[in-house]
Amino acid sequence: MSIHTDGTHENIVLAQHVNGRLRSEARMNFARAFLLRAIGAGVFTALAGIGFGAASYGYAYMNQFDSAAEKIASAMQTALADVTLKTKGEVTLTDNTLKLEGLPAQKAGVPTPTKAQLGADAAPASQAPVNTTFTVFKQVPYLDGQIVTGWNFKANEDRPFQQYCYFSRRSNETKGQVEIKIDLAMDGKTLPQPQKSDVNLGILATNCVWHDGKTL
Repeated sequence: MSIHTDGTHENIVLAQHVNGRLRSEARMNFARAFLLRAIGAGVFTALAGIGFGAASYGYAYMNQFDSAAEKIASAMQTALADVTLKTKGEVTLTDNTLKLEGLPAQKAGVPTPTKAQLGADAAPASQAPVNTTFTVFKQVPYLDGQIVTGWNFKANEDRPFQQYCYFSRRSNETKGQVEIKIDLAMDGKTLPQPQKSDVNLGILATNCVWHDGKTL
């Protein structure tokens, strides 16, 4: 057993060896701590970068659709502003007729007087005021003739101001064709029965077509 005293060569070597090992362990601990701090800082930076990138991508994605929608709306507004729609004729919705400006409203198969037929601009040589009226005729075949009902209208009025009904028949005579006309009713009321006549006005008048479907 050897006893080393202070200041001997062995003690000095041992102290240097212990001191070197402690320094090495201190450096290793410092390096390990630095590595851990570096890894933590790197992970934090990476996560922050990923978050910022995701936020930027989301903002750009939403902004892209908003810009596209605004561009489409602007293009449609510009296109519609330059479009001129032109219509001619009539548009029929179920049983109702839509009247277009400048065109007379009419149903299929029902004649309607045009502006030219009404002659709105016609005037006499004296330049006196002109009152324009028109008549709508309803014809019902009866025996060898027909029963005609006339509706007299004033311009821009939907109800006739006068109605009349008569029986009409044409016959061939030696001098040519002759029309027989028998007045039946006026304004929905049957005319008085003539004393010397075999024609029953009341029976014939049941075929008159009044505007409101009943007597006035």
